[in-house]
Parts: sequence; structure tokens; C-alpha cells
Amino acid sequence: MRTHGKKYRKSAERRQETQAYQSRAALELVKTGAFAKFDETVEVAVRLGVDPRHADQVVRGTVVLPAGTGKSVRVLVIAVGDKAREAEQAGADFVGAEFVQKIKDGWLDFDVLIATPDQMGQVGQLGRVLGPRGLMPNPKAGTVTFDVARAVRETKAGKIEFRVDKGGNVHAPIGKVSFPLESLETNFGALMDQLVRSKPTAAKGVYIRNVSVSSTMGPGILVDATPYR
Repeated sequence: MRTHGKKYRKSAERRQETQAYQSRAALELVKTGAFAKFDETVEVAVRLGVDPRHADQVVRGTVVLPAGTGKSVRVLVIAVGDKAREAEQAGADFVGAEFVQKIKDGWLDFDVLIATPDQMGQVGQLGRVLGPRGLMPNPKAGTVTFDVARAVRETKAGKIEFRVDKGGNVHAPIGKVSFPLESLETNFGALMDQLVRSKPTAAKGVYIRNVSVSSTMGPGILVDATPYR
């Protein structure tokens, strides 16, 4: 049986384990209960009423967090010509088709890869390397596009991708413990609103079943899901 450390147990004592808090109160408990020596990420876990085994019930999407993620994101853009120049002007960290070969040689010093559709023939060769790491560009995530400038700006501004796992859960970061409470609350609301909008038409019954928030090292705090049902 897994046992938690003293700091974790002390943090967990701050909450009523079975009580569902309003989002602001839950996030405040996360902030005040954080105990790690680093700036922990605040994460949201949502249990959805979907069956991901069916393609028409897979929930996947993106959202730009208004207050950002608190993380510096290194963006690579595979594009040529005018689109490459647009990416550079928008603030991409690495730009160019030559990075396809670099990745084949083992280079992976980036967090997000954006590619124009005409370059996907080359990028597709990297599936075995990028796929398992969650770095493969995808049109549904907005990372395969000719509007590279917008994609770069949104990614730098705090765009995140979410996808339901095999158990019907979605996990997503919404900022850092050091963020003001208002910023975390705004980001939480943006994520939940987008999840609600992403409800598959094939999903039946209660869609948002359970919601919890936590810091990287801290205990989960239940959030009242009523406003999202």
C-alpha cells in the first residue's frame, strides 16, 4: 500500500476529502497547500461520461489559456519560403525544413512542432520518433496549418492541447502555483468551457462527471462540477 510523506499528509488535512468546492476555493486550497521547493504546476483532472473506445466519443481539442501556462515553450516550425519567414517574425525558436534531418539524427530540443501541410510528407517520416513523445503535428490541434504565424503566437501565449485517455479522463495544466488566484481561476474557466463545447454528439448521460485540481506534488481537491452540467 502506498504511503504519502508528512508534507503531503499535512496538505491533505486542509481539505474535506469528499467535499466538492467551488473552483475558486479549490484553487486557493491548492495554492496554500503546495509544499514543494519548486514552482509546482496546477493541474486539472476531469472524468468524462464518454467511451473513448468509440471514435465518435473521443474528446480532443485546444484552448488558449488567457493567463498563459507559466512555461517557456520552444517552438519548431517546419516550413519553407514565405511561411518560414512568417514563423520567424512571429517568434518561433527554430524554423526550417532542415530540422527534419536533425530530428532523424536525434535532436529533440523543442516542445511543440508546427508544420505547413506541404511539409507533412517529410514530417510524416518522423512518426516513430515524434508519435510516442506527443510531438507529432496534427490538424485537429492546429499544428498543421498554413497560418503558421497565428499558430506560433497562440502557442507562445499559452495554447494547450487536451485529449481524453483510455479511462475517459482529461488531464491538463492551467498554470503555476505562483500565479495569482484570479489567473488560475480564469484559466480553469477557459479550459472547462472548451471541454463543454467539445462534447461529442454521441455522448449520452452526464458528460462532466467529476473535476479535481491539484499541484504537481499535492493532493487532489474536488471541484463542484454542477456549473458545467
